[in-house]
Amino acid sequence: MSSEIIISCLQYTSFQNEEVTLKKISKLIKKASDRKSSLIALPECSTFIYQDKNNTIENASFENESLTIKTIKKLAIHYRINILIGSLQTKVFNKNKNNFFLVNRSFLIDIKGNIICKYDKIHMFDVILSDKEKFFESKTYTSGDKAIIGKLNFGKKKIKFGLTICYDLRFPHLYRDLAKAGAEIIFVPSAFAKTTGKDHWHSLLKARAIENGCFIIAPAQTGIHFRGRKSFGHSLIISPWGKILADGKTKEGVITSKINIDEVNACRKKLPSLANEKSYKLEN
Repeated sequence: MSSEIIISCLQYTSFQNEEVTLKKISKLIKKASDRKSSLIALPECSTFIYQDKNNTIENASFENESLTIKTIKKLAIHYRINILIGSLQTKVFNKNKNNFFLVNRSFLIDIKGNIICKYDKIHMFDVILSDKEKFFESKTYTSGDKAIIGKLNFGKKKIKFGLTICYDLRFPHLYRDLAKAGAEIIFVPSAFAKTTGKDHWHSLLKARAIENGCFIIAPAQTGIHFRGRKSFGHSLIISPWGKILADGKTKEGVITSKINIDEVNACRKKLPSLANEKSYKLEN
């Protein structure tokens, strides 16, 4: 049975208008389909992005009302392609308080248009990079509290996927737990700030691939969004050995790579760090 999969990442700049962004995404999905991709991954904030909380809440949807989810499901069925919606600003009803809260949520959709799994971003991007670059995601979103493994069939082979989002990248224990739970591919959809991206993006993603012996799929936003806020771009597909198989650089478009999932077991046999891990006590 074949262990090869063709994977594509979409790289673009989300507009503030969901419908307009979806038109852009549809064209890029068509391009990825023409390349015989079996799996397509979109970046964080897949269909719109705002700086302020009020506009984000105003444009967010409940899952069952989401135009993006409905559209991507149709595209997945039409092209018979599995699609990761990197993240959507999603409203969740709070029964106890009779109101809602907002999460930053990924959705993995299969070729039949079914949502296989979803993941709420755990680590909020609360940082002060400079006097002009300050981000406090926790003022807008509620953090997730569950690590998620999804499974997809490719032919007769079942592959396990780990889901993470952007700032999660800086918390290696999450990736370790996903790998120990069997994840062979880990997604990192992002809208990574250009300020930190130029110094950290490639290094962190390669490290997560190498230390866990897994493929890393990192679709990213690129370009300028609002008030000079810039995303770094450089969508990456990285092998378990840390080799960059595809790099989107800074332009909008599609990157594609054929991967062989057997490389995961091969790397983990050569460097069995998951099996060799030991518990210990910290003394100070």
